[in-house]
Amino acid sequence: MIIVVIAGVALATQASINAALGRSLGSPIGAAAVSFGVGLVLLIALTLLFDGPQTFAKLAVTPGWQLLGGLLGAFYVSAVLWGVSTLGVVSTMAALILGQMGMALVLDGNGLFGLPLQALTPQRIASAGLVAAGLVLSRL
Repeated sequence: MIIVVIAGVALATQASINAALGRSLGSPIGAAAVSFGVGLVLLIALTLLFDGPQTFAKLAVTPGWQLLGGLLGAFYVSAVLWGVSTLGVVSTMAALILGQMGMALVLDGNGLFGLPLQALTPQRIASAGLVAAGLVLSRL
């Protein structure tokens, strides 16, 4: 779980850096494009280094819907750039987590996209409620 907490630290840092880039460029969408471009170069290099070019060859037989993650990622980065610049980092992260928790309950509770089915318990629903309360508190 510690690696996921570290990823959360990276997310808040990334959001702040991307917002600064957006201010420098005068374009949140341009900043998102640059951020994705830099990440793309690194990820292609790492894929080639560790997995080889056959990974990209498999795209020809990959279901098209599995590529939607890239579109959602572009929306996410653009929305975070806007959020950090207007709401601040804490409220933006709280809103993100609330959206993630809500959708996670739907995904887990229905076993969507091949995920193992997870029971929708009162405790899990309450955890999303606590995140919602945190978002409200962050705006007071």
